[in-house]
Amino acid sequence: MAESQNIEYKESWRDEYLKWICGFANAQGGKIYIGKKDDGTVIGVSDAKKLMEDIPNKIQNKLGIVADVNLLAENGLEYIEIVVLPWAFPVNYDGEYHYRSGSTKQQLKGNALTHFLMSKTGMKWESAPVSNISVEDLDKESFDIFRREALRSGRMTKKDLDISNEELLDKLDLLEDGKLKRSAALCFYREPEKVIGGCYVKIGKFEGSEILYQDEFHGSLILMADRVIDFIYLKYLKAAISYHKETRVETYPFAREAVREAVYNALIHSDWSDNNPIQIRIEDEVMYISNSSLLPPDFTAETMMHSHRSMPLNPEIADVFYRAGYIERWGRGIQKICDACREHGADEPVYTVQSNYVMVKFAALESAIVRDSKVPKVQSEPLDEPLENLLEKRILENIKKNPRVTYDELAARLETSRSSIKREIGKMNAGGLIERVGGKRYGHWKILE
Repeated sequence: MAESQNIEYKESWRDEYLKWICGFANAQGGKIYIGKKDDGTVIGVSDAKKLMEDIPNKIQNKLGIVADVNLLAENGLEYIEIVVLPWAFPVNYDGEYHYRSGSTKQQLKGNALTHFLMSKTGMKWESAPVSNISVEDLDKESFDIFRREALRSGRMTKKDLDISNEELLDKLDLLEDGKLKRSAALCFYREPEKVIGGCYVKIGKFEGSEILYQDEFHGSLILMADRVIDFIYLKYLKAAISYHKETRVETYPFAREAVREAVYNALIHSDWSDNNPIQIRIEDEVMYISNSSLLPPDFTAETMMHSHRSMPLNPEIADVFYRAGYIERWGRGIQKICDACREHGADEPVYTVQSNYVMVKFAALESAIVRDSKVPKVQSEPLDEPLENLLEKRILENIKKNPRVTYDELAARLETSRSSIKREIGKMNAGGLIERVGGKRYGHWKILE
């Protein structure tokens, strides 16, 4: 039997191996064999009787736990088996918290230690209350978007949603003793960085190591989920144009459904306590989406690519996204991303998984790559509502050229969704920028000076 996640071989006993016992106790438990070589060959111990007395006492005195210590024999050689069970409370060795991950022992520090201690006490980072904002400070538009999408998805009824914002937050389990949780601030506060630093999305267009232009998208997670994808496809990507008979066909280099799912995953699973934004790096041939994260032990890139149960780092945020219809609850997000890439004709994405971040790399569909030598000016200031300002300008330009332009025609020309066009025109109409003259079929748009 070879060494594994739950099995460790040691040729002789050293007191420092109490750290390994601590690591097993804080993880899924395991066994340590004293008197075996790395390949499992028994070499025996010379002081078995003394070790059988000393080891249990040292475990109890140093770690505050008990473990079964058994004397075994093979081919006339005695060796010791230490059986460590997983413990419900955090176990420390001289104030250090060790954890068994894969076949290695790690000392937990920083955010990893914070999340570990909170999880052992039944708490989540996102569930901690915030005291400097109230329900009245939350963003009306974020609530409007959530209600619209939750009703459209069928995961909440009109009756469920026709309640006050405070009642809705309570229904979503985003309140603790009347106070907002961090999850509520992240999902519905327009300036979550006042509560949690680094809560935004950073997008950049690169050519090799040179950055050509960049933007920052700030706002609640609901606002970002609603708009970031449109913004990427409107400003950062160009579609290759082809024709099937007389029908114009537009093909983007990256599958929209795959990118959308990857962005949603990043918004939901990001370790926001790390104070680092989600980063989206776009080149002509590749796109990278990365976020800070804390994955379960032994959760590798290979694990992610296979069927697995849903294990969100932020379950309350995940529930909000589920009710809004953005995600499912079956751990199928990565499978959906791979399926979308295959249907698009592109290669499957490649995941890089480290202890504190996750990155997905999308390869562009070669036939859809459009290289543009026109480079926009670098945007160094954070954008408040970048998508709306850009859309508004381009919609007005098209209406000037053709006052009878339709939603579908605008969506095709501006390379964005019909719903985004309709939503923006509604705002422009309500804001007195344009008005509709005549009916839907034969009417036209008029720009109000």
